[in-house]
Amino acid sequence: MKIKCLIVDDEQLARTLLSEYISKIPQLELVGQCKNPLEAMETLQGEAIDLMFLDIQMPELTGIEFLKTLPGKPVVVFTTAYPEYALEGYQLDVTDYLLKPFSFERFVQSVNKASELIKLKKEVKKGEKEIPEPLPETKVTEEFIIINADHKLYRVKLNDILYIEGLKEYVRYHTKDQKIIALQSLKSLEESLPYEQFIRVHRSYIVSMANIKTLEGNQVEVAGKMIPIGKSYKEEVLKRIFK
Repeated sequence: MKIKCLIVDDEQLARTLLSEYISKIPQLELVGQCKNPLEAMETLQGEAIDLMFLDIQMPELTGIEFLKTLPGKPVVVFTTAYPEYALEGYQLDVTDYLLKPFSFERFVQSVNKASELIKLKKEVKKGEKEIPEPLPETKVTEEFIIINADHKLYRVKLNDILYIEGLKEYVRYHTKDQKIIALQSLKSLEESLPYEQFIRVHRSYIVSMANIKTLEGNQVEVAGKMIPIGKSYKEEVLKRIFK
């Protein structure tokens, strides 16, 4: 599966670096490079783009403003030198946030994450994958959660769950040894999980309280990943975990 990519960045050096990184990954196909969102708009109208690498600070229209104007947007990865925009990026359902300067290894991690979501979207769109009904059958017991995904029922120990990530109408369970994507809302899942074991830290994340290692600014660390804390959740996080 070829993933069609678009770079939108007003800096020539940034466009060159991204172009070089993209050329090293066979599954990626660079469709275009744009200096600003207005150029990108024209490209998006004429090409089916799967993945857009989007800068934030650009003249005339920022990446965030541009993203808000798109009705049917591709999978988006923000590329920026400004870490303060990370939280807003997550709230716009951006798949990842690459902080400049970023290494090729970090770029590959981002591509892998985006590829998984693009593949899932294409399978559902083509009807290659039957969409399971949202479950009450995602059932939680004292020690296990039963998850309906990929035409299977997974029996997962609650203690093995590190965190759960919301992907619009899907959720992705990150456990100690696997990732499972299921059709379900994060809100309904939050209500069924044991209150004493899990906490909602962001509109897109529920984490296992036992696996939180550190708090740094507006992020918590779980299994080596920094997860954002939403403004409306921070007081509860501090009260329950770092009291």
